[in-house]
Amino acid sequence: ATQDVSLVVPLDVPAAAVRQALLDGAGALLEAARLVDDYRGEGMPEGSKSLSFALRFRAPDRTLTSAEASEAKLAGVAVASERFGARIRD
Repeated sequence: ATQDVSLVVPLDVPAAAVRQALLDGAGALLEAARLVDDYRGEGMPEGSKSLSFALRFRAPDRTLTSAEASEAKLAGVAVASERFGARIRD
């Protein structure tokens, strides 16, 4: 299962640190997280950027439901929020 997520974070937060937070929070179901966009343009709050990640989820023993993938994604977002104040971009 694949899902994308875009997170708004302060400019000084490295994308690699946000990626690691997603991996840590989502757990074993998150097979890969790849940065696909680093946006700093119009519409972003002062001092912020948007980082978009393509996430790939997989379970070795079954087919994942979209709900399971979404739950894992949101768990990753929660860790990024805790560590960096990240929020999902509207």
